[in-house]
Amino acid sequence: MNARLPETSPIPERLATLRNVMAREGVAAYLVPSADPHLSEYLPGRWQGREWLSGFTGSAGTLIVTADFAGVWTDSRYWEQANAQLAGTGVQLMKMTGGQQTAPHFDWLAQNVAAGATVGVDGAVLGVAAARALTQALTAHGVKLRTDVDLFDAIWPQRPSLPADAVFEHAAPHASVARSEKLAQIRRAMAEKGAQWHFVSTLDDLAWLLNLRGADVSYNPVFVAHALIGVDHASLFVADGKVPQALADALARDGISVEPYAKAANALAALPAGSTLLIDPRRITYGSLQSVPSTVTVVEAVNPSTFFKSRKTEAEAAHVRETMEQDGAALAEFFTWFEGALGRETITELTIDERLTAARARRPGFVSLSFATIAGFNANGAMPHYRATEESHSVIEGNGLLLIDSGAQYLSGTTDITRVVPIGTLSAAQRRDFTIVLKGTMALSRAKFPRGIRSPMLDAIARAPIWEAGADYGHGTGHGVGYFLNVHEGPQVISHYAPAEPWTAMEEGMITSVEPGIYRPGKWGVRIENLVLNVPAEHTEFGDFLKFETLTLCPIDTRCLDLALLREDERAWLNAYHDTVRTRLWPHVSGDVRAWLELRTQPI
Repeated sequence: MNARLPETSPIPERLATLRNVMAREGVAAYLVPSADPHLSEYLPGRWQGREWLSGFTGSAGTLIVTADFAGVWTDSRYWEQANAQLAGTGVQLMKMTGGQQTAPHFDWLAQNVAAGATVGVDGAVLGVAAARALTQALTAHGVKLRTDVDLFDAIWPQRPSLPADAVFEHAAPHASVARSEKLAQIRRAMAEKGAQWHFVSTLDDLAWLLNLRGADVSYNPVFVAHALIGVDHASLFVADGKVPQALADALARDGISVEPYAKAANALAALPAGSTLLIDPRRITYGSLQSVPSTVTVVEAVNPSTFFKSRKTEAEAAHVRETMEQDGAALAEFFTWFEGALGRETITELTIDERLTAARARRPGFVSLSFATIAGFNANGAMPHYRATEESHSVIEGNGLLLIDSGAQYLSGTTDITRVVPIGTLSAAQRRDFTIVLKGTMALSRAKFPRGIRSPMLDAIARAPIWEAGADYGHGTGHGVGYFLNVHEGPQVISHYAPAEPWTAMEEGMITSVEPGIYRPGKWGVRIENLVLNVPAEHTEFGDFLKFETLTLCPIDTRCLDLALLREDERAWLNAYHDTVRTRLWPHVSGDVRAWLELRTQPI
């Protein structure tokens, strides 16, 4: 079941107000990306304008409004959700497909806005790379682009202010590398590029670099800020009152001054003539770049911190392994309760979220969830980013498949896991889908590959068993995962939809998800997800090879399997995995939970 709008939606009235302001400003079309001044995936309330103006709550999508049209472009993960949430709003769903190499909404603007007319967008939330692509598309059709128009202040009466939660230190032993050493790493990378300055806006880069964390974005322990790093000093631009004095003093000892958030543009504008600034065009906004004087040379490259933080140290990997044991124990506790309560008390998709979150919260070092729990029964599981609400959710009863995708933030690591469990009696088709997806998960998890291979190229390994069965799925197979940071972290991504750029190379220490799936709209969905760590495999005359160490520790429900579809080597992998799960989780559980763990890890 999908979330429903209230009977009287405020969206048409909001769109009408926007159109009046657009007419006053001479803007023929207004573009609203899902972005903030830091190009975050998940946004603080102040920059959730696309959701406020359209009613669509998915984390990815772009809204375009003209005098007689409004549409949200989003990908297949959100089509069913968007169809439901946009109904009755006057906003159309514009479907994006994974094979498109250009931004279809840019092409739409170029073809549907009259030559000589103006497209407006807030440059403060538009990435440099996106701004260039948009400018090129519009210029070819004689359409103008204006980037100084944030119209939400004029139409959004209760627009949220900047988040006010305090910044805190991510301390030893969990932070195993001092920020002074991290700054030294960055400065060495700057020197290699010939840069005296480096501007960083992405929140996960800042949190990693400075060993700081916050609570400004739901599920991601980051804080809203910018940083300007020089050869011997750095400035952190953050809202007043967010950095306690003792922490500000500690930063000062490392050569970092705390400055007002609004002063970041001024600092860029004051860069000395003849100096060189390093920026990442994919991780800085057009508005920020416009502040840089023409007398400053701009060098464009991936933020060095993006690479450094993706390669977990041995100490960080050890902490993550311990985290997986605690998270796995919480999952075992939850599933013990779930199987015992099923059929004896009312359980809904919301109940699952509540009980699973409570089990994790009892574990040491727990901070928060790492994303909103997805608990989807039968048809709801066919929507990869489904979210149960008080207004619309399912009761777990009858027969079918229950998909649970969840994760948590601990001081010692970030988790993300998907499991599917049987409810009542399964059909042969459901068992077949489950087994085929598991074959895809195992195929990639067992792979050995050259160090430095571009991660999107690994995608087909997981898809091959699924393609062989005449099925496919519309999302990527894997995303990088942070260390007590964002659950989605680059530069690596396992997806044939992503370009195989040089910076997507697989290196030792990276943590990535493996999560193939099959989705039958209106029926059921299957996704089996583990996190894996890149570790050395061997060195041959052809170079260094890597393999995956599976980090996630939770039984894969063998009651869902069609055993006839598994080869002997696949059975052996699953049995060995379950032996590891039982051995590693055993010291962290007791009583009924141990009995459940013993039962669910029996060899097949």
